[in-house]
Amino acid sequence: MSMKRTNVYADPEDLAIIKEAAKRRGISEAEIIRQGIHLAAMANRVWDEPLFSRTFAGPGRSLTKAEVRDTVTEAVRREAGSDSGSAE
Repeated sequence: MSMKRTNVYADPEDLAIIKEAAKRRGISEAEIIRQGIHLAAMANRVWDEPLFSRTFAGPGRSLTKAEVRDTVTEAVRREAGSDSGSAE
């Protein structure tokens, strides 16, 4: 992967923490900073589509714990029953 050089101003205390963490983890300070930049980029990314593009009809109230458990159990059983390659 090609990279581009950039300069940033950072708090000296943050840099000290990064230096300590790099030494402890056995990786470069630059790698920790690259990881942080990647996390910041992903946290601020604007997606073309919403995370949930479909809505589902529900009962209009919060489900009880038992209803959730029963629904999940039923879905798992359906999925297991449609898996022709499972060895049970």
